[in-house]
Amino acid sequence: MTGGLISVAEALRRVLDAAPAPVAVESVALEKALGRTLAEDLTALRTQPPFANSAMDGYALIAADTSAPEARLKVIGESAAGRAFSGPLGHGEAVRIFSGAPMPAGADAVLIQENAAREGEIVIAKTSETPGQYVRPPAMDFASGEILLAAGRRLTPRDLALAAAGNHAALKLRRRPRVAILATGDELVPPGAPLGPAQIVASNNFAVAGIVAACGGEPVDLGIAVDEVGALVASFERAATMGADVLITLGGASVGDYDLVQKALISSGLELGFWRIAMRPGKPLMHGKLGAMTVLGLPGNPVSAVVCATVFVRPLLLALLGDPDARSDISEIAAFGDDVGGNDLREDYLRATLAQKDGQWLASPVEDQDSSLVKLLTRSQCLIIRKPHAPPAKRGEACRIIRFDRLGL
Repeated sequence: MTGGLISVAEALRRVLDAAPAPVAVESVALEKALGRTLAEDLTALRTQPPFANSAMDGYALIAADTSAPEARLKVIGESAAGRAFSGPLGHGEAVRIFSGAPMPAGADAVLIQENAAREGEIVIAKTSETPGQYVRPPAMDFASGEILLAAGRRLTPRDLALAAAGNHAALKLRRRPRVAILATGDELVPPGAPLGPAQIVASNNFAVAGIVAACGGEPVDLGIAVDEVGALVASFERAATMGADVLITLGGASVGDYDLVQKALISSGLELGFWRIAMRPGKPLMHGKLGAMTVLGLPGNPVSAVVCATVFVRPLLLALLGDPDARSDISEIAAFGDDVGGNDLREDYLRATLAQKDGQWLASPVEDQDSSLVKLLTRSQCLIIRKPHAPPAKRGEACRIIRFDRLGL
């Protein structure tokens, strides 16, 4: 606790400790599996390659037959990918072979065509070869039954190629956690709608939905709820009815007369986990349980919502997906690009730009850290983490940063 506020680390621990078991498993066609999370280890259903094959175009032969200079061998056939030479190969013989084609029985090397001369049915070896030269042995890539990908892995295009090579047409994946997102406040209107004199355009819901999708979740936009308990409760009920795993509210979680979200949640049966943390931006963060839904109440300011979604929503979704990296430290070391002042009792997350000098990343805080400035957030490449009561630091001193690009954000 810091001045009555719990630390960021303690808040994150509580969020993850309270996370339910990973979401259910479903079978998904390989072509629709990109970006999804494996629910179980993926094992090879076949050996790759299943037979010895040529790595190059040339001539399959017995390496010992090329020991004499300008050795002459009789070409007895051809082996191409998908169309193998059927007979055995003996001493003094060669088979024309192409990349990926099966090696004939008896052959142990490939004379590449650049090192060969052809005279009718005779091939002349310009070089001597060694056994195994330009030959891919069976199981060079993987063997049947071998674990190719571990459970909890988020699938990349390269992973899909490996799964296909392992002969998987469908995969056992975690379903996408459903995340209901509710913006709150009389002042908010959707983009493109008429604006009253005291209204602003809602933007947090788009950013948070993007973070949810980038982390493997399924965002569901509940729209905007006005500052009225009944409207808020009705929105919570919609989230529960649609089977949301997580309910994220945006705004209305502070202590003002019109901050009614917590009151409405408690009247609906919220089991409050915590409220208010030693973090800037993000102090009014709220966490709890409403029926089967995990609830995260994020601050209303755009920067605060994005920072809190990065620090708390992302690991929660990874936990729901069974990702072993859910509790991993996502920060990395860099250096300050400018002098910075000392910190107070809250952990700061400073928006910053990045530049590289002598192979080191320099992180420089943007000129204004106001939590409503979306343009400066967009221009930032990272967050600098400043621990509570951190002393002033000079340019070049070490710091910890969270890079947005590393997280796909």
